[in-house]
Amino acid sequence: MTETLKKTALDWVDENASYLGKISDAIYSFGELGMQEIQTSRTLKEAFLKYGFAIEEGISGIPTAFLATYGAGKPVVAFLEEFDGLPNTSQKPGIPRHDPIVEGAPGHGEGHNANAAVLLGSALALKAVMEKHGLSGSIKAFGVPAEEQLVSRPFFVRDGYLKEVDFAIDGHIHSHFGTSYGLKSYGLISAEFTFSGVTAHAGVSPWRGVSALDGVQLMNIGYEFLREHLPPTLRVHHVTSNGGDQPNVVPAQASTWYFFRERDYESIRHLYQKAKQVAAGAALMTGTTVQDRILSAVWPVRVNKMLAEIAYRNIRAIGMPRWSRDEQRLARAVQREIGIEPAGLPLEISPLKEAESPSGGSSDIGDVSWVVPYVRIDYPGQPIGIPFHHWSAGVCAGTTIAHKGIAAGVKAIVSTALDVMTQPQLLTRIKQAFRREIGHTTYIPLLPPEVSPPIHLNREIMEKYRPHMEKYYYDPTSNRSYAKMFKS
Repeated sequence: MTETLKKTALDWVDENASYLGKISDAIYSFGELGMQEIQTSRTLKEAFLKYGFAIEEGISGIPTAFLATYGAGKPVVAFLEEFDGLPNTSQKPGIPRHDPIVEGAPGHGEGHNANAAVLLGSALALKAVMEKHGLSGSIKAFGVPAEEQLVSRPFFVRDGYLKEVDFAIDGHIHSHFGTSYGLKSYGLISAEFTFSGVTAHAGVSPWRGVSALDGVQLMNIGYEFLREHLPPTLRVHHVTSNGGDQPNVVPAQASTWYFFRERDYESIRHLYQKAKQVAAGAALMTGTTVQDRILSAVWPVRVNKMLAEIAYRNIRAIGMPRWSRDEQRLARAVQREIGIEPAGLPLEISPLKEAESPSGGSSDIGDVSWVVPYVRIDYPGQPIGIPFHHWSAGVCAGTTIAHKGIAAGVKAIVSTALDVMTQPQLLTRIKQAFRREIGHTTYIPLLPPEVSPPIHLNREIMEKYRPHMEKYYYDPTSNRSYAKMFKS
């Protein structure tokens, strides 16, 4: 029976692969940064409404977040996908050299535009199966803003949106097709420290001023000296988010923005508490005052082994996309351009394995992974070795390479969801395994209850670049290829 359901899903994906590719290309063209994904969110919500989903907009107080739902009753599967871009990664798709669409503008330097199409495709394909075969259950498709700032999903968990969910799946564009299990990445607290002082003329009477920037600089120096006495597993990095207005005015306000990353709840909290002590010392030394604000906080990511095993079987059954010669040629060209081995696109499925140790990165899916069984599927759509957060990751993300990867990712996600939804005893075993994996760990949100989402993030950047980017927006109803728009 399950194989019949899967065939319906796979047929739906094949029939709608072009549509999903066009949605991905449109979102690529918008290139919107976290918390400012206005056009992206609108495009996805319109698509969900067109296919009969109910939409709850602005969940958890985040204007561009949404929850699309279909069905009723148990089991409940959650699909959660991000769709934000990155600063200064504007790139013409299909051009294997650095060639921005708009110089200095944001772009999709990690391919989250493809993840957005996977969200839509997974939900629509599963709905098609449920309608045709009378399958019971519910779909919750979460539109996730600002993953790059690690914001949205901890708020969703804190605010109760995952309470009725039985299991969760997401996918991410990558240079391989596979999955893994265990503890995969670090947790994090994102916090901004703002120092306040007194302005003065920096040339005429600087002694009358109290420099907030001095407080920022001393805090940063202090934390660098502290590193020697903290565990070597930490990852801590910062930027000066406000250094004052101009050199001849002693800054009355200045801010530094920190990411504190570690492997577990207590260690993350420890790094943050140490930073508060260093900030207080810097304020005392400079005569300033300091306040800190948590912008977001996420748990480490862990993947359920049983779900990963089910996902892996489906990945193997689906197999790698068949890349054309032109697609391989493009992949090798961009690899040569950035000086890495021209290995092209992946040809084989990656083996299932346990994460050897958590990576130094983080994802806001972490909190979800501690409250429900969760699996992530990496689907192919990038050349081997291409670095994320770099213009080169945008070269293929708006081409047929990504389109083929999207179709493969949707097929794997929906097939995995169907295996679980059609076998109640399997879902029971997954939940039992999840509880064993969690062990004695008690999930306590790192995100304080009083913290509101930082919806101001990236507003000024998008206000600067959006007018220049709009002329290159792609209409997903167009018959014209998006990538061909940029080829002479």
